[in-house]
Amino acid sequence: MPDIYPLTIFYDGACGVCSKEISHYRSIADKRVQFVNIAAFDFDAETFGKTIDDFQKQLHARDAGGQYFTGVEAFRKLWEALPSPFYPLLSTFTGLPGINLAARTGYAVFARFRHLLPSSHAASCPITEENSKGKTPDDR
Repeated sequence: MPDIYPLTIFYDGACGVCSKEISHYRSIADKRVQFVNIAAFDFDAETFGKTIDDFQKQLHARDAGGQYFTGVEAFRKLWEALPSPFYPLLSTFTGLPGINLAARTGYAVFARFRHLLPSSHAASCPITEENSKGKTPDDR
């Protein structure tokens, strides 16, 4: 099996829910996991062969070989990399048929509507109902 580390996690630091969760993972992660804030002023999505809209739609993880994982699969890769017995088990559990479908469905709903959550810092979070449908703030 090829080495997947370091694993790079691309997260939206302008989203309160997202940044809180990533802050927890950062506190327990080791050198195998790197975190990139896509809301940072100097973040350039094109450097990674993607658009900012791609990254804003859902969590992304990229392994050392350049393979991307998105949504629940990105979380599963992150959980597998954390030095805790709980998170790798969570990854295995969310990979089970039925459980995986429910997790992907739940995450898709969250990702689409996260900008509506009170803790999402809506004023700074670039995801709105309009651009979650593919429109940018400039299209309004």
